[in-house]
Order: sequence, then C-alpha cells, then structure tokens
Amino acid sequence: MSISPQPMMAIKGRDDMPKPDASSVNSDRAGAIKPSAKPSELIESEALDLVGTLSAFDESAYVWTLATDSLEWEENAAAVFGLDDAKEISTGKSFEARIVPEHRTRRISVVSSSTSSPHDRGVPYRVQYRFRPGALRGIASIWLEDHGRWWPDKDGKPARARGTIRVVNESFVAEQAALHGSDSDEMTSQLNRTRLPQAIAAVLGRAEHRQTSSAFLMIAVNNLASVNETFGFDIGDEVLNATAKIVKGKLRSGDLLGRYSSNKFGVIISNSGAGAMRIAAERFMKAVRQTQIDTSACQLTATISIGGITIPDQASTVQQVFSRSLHALEAAKSQRFDSFVPFESDNDQESIRQRRITIADDIMSALDDDRMRLVLQPLVNSKTRKADLYECLLRMEKPDGSITSAGEFIPFAEQFGLLRLIDKRTLELSVALLRKHPRLSLSVNVSSMTSTDQDWLSTLQRLADHDRSLTKRLVIEITETKVIDDLDHAIAFVDTLREMGCRVAIDDFGAGYTSFKNLKHLPVDMVKIDGAFVKNLSVDSSDKIFIKTMVELAETFGMETVAEWVGDAETADILTKAGITYLQGFHFGLPIKAEDLIDDE
Repeated sequence: MSISPQPMMAIKGRDDMPKPDASSVNSDRAGAIKPSAKPSELIESEALDLVGTLSAFDESAYVWTLATDSLEWEENAAAVFGLDDAKEISTGKSFEARIVPEHRTRRISVVSSSTSSPHDRGVPYRVQYRFRPGALRGIASIWLEDHGRWWPDKDGKPARARGTIRVVNESFVAEQAALHGSDSDEMTSQLNRTRLPQAIAAVLGRAEHRQTSSAFLMIAVNNLASVNETFGFDIGDEVLNATAKIVKGKLRSGDLLGRYSSNKFGVIISNSGAGAMRIAAERFMKAVRQTQIDTSACQLTATISIGGITIPDQASTVQQVFSRSLHALEAAKSQRFDSFVPFESDNDQESIRQRRITIADDIMSALDDDRMRLVLQPLVNSKTRKADLYECLLRMEKPDGSITSAGEFIPFAEQFGLLRLIDKRTLELSVALLRKHPRLSLSVNVSSMTSTDQDWLSTLQRLADHDRSLTKRLVIEITETKVIDDLDHAIAFVDTLREMGCRVAIDDFGAGYTSFKNLKHLPVDMVKIDGAFVKNLSVDSSDKIFIKTMVELAETFGMETVAEWVGDAETADILTKAGITYLQGFHFGLPIKAEDLIDDE
C-alpha cells in the first residue's frame, strides 16, 4: 500500500459558521455552554433550566471546533461522565481516547466526510459507541448516543459540530440496531458475517432449482497489517471500510457485498460464469487502485487481491465456497501486485489436503487416547560393541493396532503446530521408562519449537523432581539447523539442561554451513554426525576426511561423537579406527519396543 501524507481536512475558524438561532445552544465562556433564549420564551420569572433538564436524562451538550480541536461542554459534563473535571475531555482527541478502540471510527466517520450541498442548518448525525467513563462512575464502560449537526467550511469539509451526548443502556443500542437492520455489518454497512453465509446458501438453492450459475469473490486489502502497524487499527478500519464502499460502487444490480472476517469481505456475483467473474474482479481491482482514500490520519491508496469461485460448478456447499475461495485468495496474495486468481480444482491437491486433515485428527486422537509409543534404537560403544544408551523414537498406534512411523506424521504435526504436544508426550514416556529401568540411559530428540519452550523445561523439572540420578541418564538432542537459526536461545537452552544434570547432543551435525563455529560456542557433550557422511564412507574418501576432522575437533572440546546410519561391518570398523565413540544404525539391529526392554540389556 502506498502512503501519500496529505491532510484529510482543511478547516476554517468559527467566523465561517452560521449564527445559531434562538433555540440553539451557544457558548460564551471556555469549558461551558449556556442556554440561549428570548425573554418571551421564559415562563413568567422561572428561567429555563437546560442543565437540569439535560442532567435528568444523563445528558450533556457540546460545541466542537475542529480547527483547534477544542470541545466546550455544558457545565454538567463532568457529572454525566463521572469525571473530576470537564477539562479532562476539553479536546476532541482527549474525548476520543476514552472511546473503546473498536468504536473510535464510528465517531470519526460521522464528521469526516465532505459535502458540496448547502446545509444552512448543518449536516445531521447520530452515532452510538462505548465509552470509558471516569472513576466516579465506577464501571469499565458505558454506551453513549451522540446526536448533533456539523457545518462545513467553504470547501465543504467539516469545521464545527454541535450536539448532545446521553448515556444509554445496552437494550437501547440493541433496539436501534434492530430498527436499522440487523443484517448489516457495523463497519461496512453490508451483509454481516451471519447473513453472508445465508445469502450464499440461497444462491446455491437457486442454482439447484433454476440451473443458474453465479460466482463468489473473496477480497482482501493488501498490506493492511502495515497500515495498522504504522497508523493504528482505527485507520486500518477506515481503509477497509472505504475499500468496501469502493467495491460496492462497482456492483451490478443484484450483486451483494458482505463481511467475511475482520480483514476480508466477499462479493456474490449473480448470473455469472468464469468470464464474467474475471471481468468483475478486474473492475474492482482497478477501482480500488485508482481511488484516493481519505482517512483521519492522511490520504492513502490501497490495492486488493481476489480469489474467485463459480457456483455451483466448483462448490456445492457454503463451506466449500468459503474454503476454496480462500485457497484461491492465498494464491492471489502470493503475487507481487494486486491480482485475481480463480479457483482451480486439483484432485491430487484435494487428496493431499484431506490426508493432512486425517493425519492431524489421528495425531490428536493418539495423544488423547494414550496411543503414542516408544521404540528404542541402541547407540553402541565402538570399542565394546555394547549398547550404552538408546535413542527414543516415537511411533503412533492406530485404533486398529497398526503402527505409524514418525516420518509419516511428524512433518504434518509440524505444519499443524502439534510438535510441542508430541515432544511433551515423548518426554513423559521417556522419564517413565528411566524410572522403570534404573540402569538405562536414553537420548530424546526435541523439535526447534521445544528448544525455546519454557513449558517443556518446566515439565522436565516436574517429572524429574530434582532427581539428578535420573537426569544424568538423559541426553537431549537438538538439531544443528536450530542452533544456526538462533544461537543465543540454543546456548541458553543447553545451559539450563546441563544445570539440571542432563547431557546435550547436537543432532545431524554437518548438515549446516557454520558447524565448526557453532561447536566452539555451544557447551554440548555429544556430537551426532549426519548420516549423509557415513552411508558411503567405505567408497568416499572425502567423507573419511570429514569424519577424521570431526573426531579430532570433538576431542579438542571434550565431546563424544556418534556416527549415524551405520549399515555394515566395514563402515563400523572404519568409524571405530577413526575414533568415533558410538555407532548407531540398522547394522546393530532394528529398534525394539520400549516394553520389550529388559534390565540386562
């Protein structure tokens, strides 16, 4: 989104304003407003008590001069709003600061537009919003109804406003919303999030009975997050609202615009095929791109991305309409500029998506039903050829008893943010196994997410219960790629583990590009050399040089070494002669079930 720092309003002083008539409220002193009335309008000697009347209805009056942003209040304002002094809201900015953030644009919008028509009596407005009162009221927020008129300057921009504000209750606001139509979204004034799905369902119904075709466009404002970050969410809402109005102005008769989420809205294009859908999308993008948007901060421009789907050819349910148009929108947003992408059916992609969903469900079910299992792969001492410790490998048992290896579900668990749960369950199973077998030592992998997770460390402390005889039999493996990504966090994680008595290993060492530098800074106990340098060791001289160098470097830092993927006796002998501490691979047997482990092993 490009930003053009151009002021929204040019505002004149009070001399441009029409003189108030006898029935209006005017000001003759700063901070307070007096009633203006002719003697004939008084009832005998009894003066009209405007303040008393307003106070009886929990209401106060104001004059707002936008040029200076000064707010002049009737003298009962402090009591109405529960303030110590009306000076706390003596400017438009200070009053606005007490409006809850999600409602601030409501008040701005009613006095932020321009007009070219003469308005001798002012432009009327009425708006409700939630307000944070003073401490004297003793409540977090109240609803206010703001009712008044504003007068333009010679350029048609708002210059001065005058009105009354009264405290109203929740039921009043609900009743007003019902009177003005509950189908409308409060920001865009179009179909809300409840009515939009209902409208799509109606389109699907008509398509089924009348054999007609329509289209649905999912629209997002590009770089809205940047606007929110730079100017605040209020300005972001103004941009979103203005964009919706621009799109609305380009709709045909019978088309509908509605709110889908906080930053997306949808358009139903009636009687439309794929070609008409594209034409409509391009019309919307062009209109938004070419329109300057006036906000209360400055003048901005916006662009939009659009994903589209035809109904019912590409979607037969409301859920499909939303999910597939969102899929198309994500493709559109990946383009460099504003663009339109129609949904394209891809049976393979759909199959993959369904499989991912199924696996995610399987993972959660296995965690909930305690169907995660450990298998153990030995790390054999290169000199004695006996297992000194075992690496814990996770398996998922399905309800039918079949077993799924980690390689089949861990990548999906990472995509769905489930690795922390899996790592925590692996830790629980491992500690239980250590307690059951007092002479057993285990090595446990943790994901990159867990290596910065304080909750995982807290779980380890709780499970170990300060028993260093247990933690000293536990090796925690972190990947070298994680070390490269965030060395400082990795060092802190390693230090914490070692303070608890655990040993730490770098897994897949050599897969990164800064291995030797990282090894210098990390106080780890063990280095597991990536299997890619081991599997062809008997025929690749460069791998032999790497292994020799790695062993010498590890010995310099007082670290043990592990060679992974050892598949035959010849490779095992080469590694032993090179000085590798431990050997790991299928040459020494397949992983065994944790429950089959006996103390003699």
